[in-house]
Amino acid sequence: MAAKKTAKKSPDPAPAAADAPAPTAKKAAKKAARKTATPKAAKAPKAEPAKPSPKPSADAIARAAYLNYRRRVEQGLPGDSHGDWLEAERQLGISR
Repeated sequence: MAAKKTAKKSPDPAPAAADAPAPTAKKAAKKAARKTATPKAAKAPKAEPAKPSPKPSADAIARAAYLNYRRRVEQGLPGDSHGDWLEAERQLGISR
């Protein structure tokens, strides 16, 4: 029969040191060491927020509304000029 392996114990166990840090301090130190020791994936630099594009002119909106009108008439869809204008503003990125 094989002999069991046992861990060797030191003959003189060290008494608990009076200046040993408290268990919560140990946890905090371990956590801080883990944060600094483990490099995280490199983050991409933060992109600057997109600058709002200038508002399109009334002429640009009118041209888009006219094209919407032409498309609507050619397809035989119901609608009105106000709806064409609002659709043109939506297409050009103007929110109300």
